[in-house]
Amino acid sequence: MSETSQNNYDEYWMMRALELADQAKSINEIPVGAVVVKDNQLIASGFNQSILTNDPSAHAEMLAIRQAGKVLNNYRLIDCKLYVTLEPCPMCAGLLVHSRLDEIIFGASDLKTGACGSVMNLAQHERLNHQLNIRGGVLAELCGNKLSEFFKQRRAEIKKQKQLKRKLELGS
Repeated sequence: MSETSQNNYDEYWMMRALELADQAKSINEIPVGAVVVKDNQLIASGFNQSILTNDPSAHAEMLAIRQAGKVLNNYRLIDCKLYVTLEPCPMCAGLLVHSRLDEIIFGASDLKTGACGSVMNLAQHERLNHQLNIRGGVLAELCGNKLSEFFKQRRAEIKKQKQLKRKLELGS
């Protein structure tokens, strides 16, 4: 496959993951989306739902991988790729190793908790029994902007709530 056609596939699947990130945002979750692809076919998808479900493991990657295992009727996701809008955290990177994915393709790097190269690299750790190919930066600006805008809006809402609380306290 030529580099151009690979880039086209990567952008296509990352756009699908970004659509899922929008679904997460619509329910007030951190906007992260993920898709599992095999032979350029969608196998499974997920978006963050930790707040909604009160489940700290309900990350986009986790939900997509769980669904893919059921669809493929196998806990090993051989010949599969995961596209996700944000670099996976250590929990998710460990899951990716255990699922035997071939490749992880992510959009924005996570400089606080990224475990596919930014803070650490669990997905390619030499002592683990499986290492994944990693490619980051696919539509990174779009992915990063979506997250930045979400947190900017969340901070503005918190500031507004604090101001309202002060007004109420002063008024009583």
